[in-house]
Amino acid sequence: MNDVLREFRCYPRLSAAIILIFALVTSPALQAQDTRLPDIGGTGGGLISGQQESDIGQQVMISIRRSAPRITDPLVYDYLSAIIYRLVPSAPLENRDLTLALIDSPALNAFAVPGGIVGVNGGLFLNAATEQQFASVLAHELAHLSQRHFARRLEQQETSAPLTLAGMIAGIVLSAVTQSDIGIAAIAGTQALAIQNMLAYSRLHEQEADRVGLDILAMAGMDPRGMPEMFEVMMRQNRLQGNNMPEYLSTHPLTQSRVADTRNRAEQYPEKTVRDGQEYHLVRSRLQVHYAASPEVAVDTFESYLGKPDAQSNEAIRYGLAVAYLSNNQLEQAAEVINELLKSNPGRITFQVTLAEIRIRQNKLGEARAVLARALSRNPGNYPITSTLADVEIAAGNGTQAAGHLKQLTRRMPQQEYLWLRLAEAEGMARNIVGVHRARAEYDALMGDLQSAQRQLRQAQEKLPAGSAQRQVVSERLGEITSRLQSR
Repeated sequence: MNDVLREFRCYPRLSAAIILIFALVTSPALQAQDTRLPDIGGTGGGLISGQQESDIGQQVMISIRRSAPRITDPLVYDYLSAIIYRLVPSAPLENRDLTLALIDSPALNAFAVPGGIVGVNGGLFLNAATEQQFASVLAHELAHLSQRHFARRLEQQETSAPLTLAGMIAGIVLSAVTQSDIGIAAIAGTQALAIQNMLAYSRLHEQEADRVGLDILAMAGMDPRGMPEMFEVMMRQNRLQGNNMPEYLSTHPLTQSRVADTRNRAEQYPEKTVRDGQEYHLVRSRLQVHYAASPEVAVDTFESYLGKPDAQSNEAIRYGLAVAYLSNNQLEQAAEVINELLKSNPGRITFQVTLAEIRIRQNKLGEARAVLARALSRNPGNYPITSTLADVEIAAGNGTQAAGHLKQLTRRMPQQEYLWLRLAEAEGMARNIVGVHRARAEYDALMGDLQSAQRQLRQAQEKLPAGSAQRQVVSERLGEITSRLQSR
């Protein structure tokens, strides 16, 4: 558990949430209640098993899906997935099957937990000025996973109170989305000594994650110098926001000495020029619009950027202005900027998808469909293109076609619950009641409501003829869900 605390402590504005995590875990009231989740701590010591880590990951994702606002923008998710899997081959991970959680919060934060869960706040894009800085945070989190710091810390805490999954899950979600210090003072007094005792190990794990993360960056062809740069950004954030941490957190691991040590290590790698991918800056502009105080403010901001020297040649700024125009319902201006960008880069998927989004808003569905069909022919199976095509067909009332696109996506990304919800909507539009029940069942299962998933599958089963192949598939899935319910 300390390693979950430690991972979050790497980022500004999270000291309050750290205390909440530990308070939830050690609270007698929480330990006494029936959470229906197994204990993963205790006095026996030893590493937790891979299956236990997988179970933790599943429960963490259920809690995140239920409690944390998510970014479902396919362009943002697709970029995050691409950069993660650029780093993964260089990470010494036993299990490379990761689940990504993209949290809709402007706070600077990222986390990794057992079971291969990697979470990123939208705010990380806002604060990382370069792709190298952004990737350094991800590499650091992959390092924590690869070194199994969570399990190792449990082994060291042989005399600590049992740690429940429920407490950890709640703490992770709070750390991901909470930005309030309410109630912290009352908690601090009773938990200070325990936290202080736990902190003794966190610095070692941080140093190990720094070292392994630098190796991951270098082997992935990225610049290790992005890590100390990002740490300096975090230090500035802390200074700007005020550092009012309780005294027992005075050993906060993000110190000037750690930044200096990481910079010294980074300088030992061969010096080379690593250019940021353009896609990072396009996605970053997209999120700057998303988090702007208003669409009008976003337009004003990007128009002011364009007034600076050489800004006209900066595609990310021009793209940000187009997205701001789209957000502000200035659709003709948005289309004009995107079409200009497409002249110099006609194959860029981000521009093609954004043009289609504009055409959908203009109700020019035929034009949107044509843009995306051409793009898909060159990029078969691409997530943002396929997802936006589904949007076109839903807007056009073509449920069957929309469902076809969404089925492809749910097969590729079955852990994304919002895709199942969209599929249920499309199947309803197509009057495919069995399809609605099946999609809703998968959504409910991902949300942790297995009883509802069971009901949905039984209703689907009742509507299918005996002996049909589809009924057999539904029956098999019903058996799996029922087995999971009975094993609780």
